[in-house]
Amino acid sequence: MAQAHAASGEPIDIGPLGAALAHQVTTAIMKSAQLELVRLVLPTGKSMREHRVAGEITVQCIEGLIEFATSAGRRQLGPGQLIHLQGGELHSLLALADSTALLTICLPAAPVADASG
Repeated sequence: MAQAHAASGEPIDIGPLGAALAHQVTTAIMKSAQLELVRLVLPTGKSMREHRVAGEITVQCIEGLIEFATSAGRRQLGPGQLIHLQGGELHSLLALADSTALLTICLPAAPVADASG
């Protein structure tokens, strides 16, 4: 079953989940041609293996404590803190406490077809 995404103009609650965090999973909030928003739900000890994303990203910690690792080193993100990465940068995440975060991905624009042909 496909997940329903938020509609244009629809308010989205990204506040802390608190005690409900234990019963939630990572979910896509919305996706358009050039933007994707995902609520990451990371129980203590949960990790996202090292990977790359084609477009630029931000990760904003909503609650908990997240270790964000890149080639430049490891950084801890607490509630309200945000980190930005250029597209293609290798990175990984580790939840040091029960955590949620807002992941924003800027998707590369699709090439425009040449209609002059």
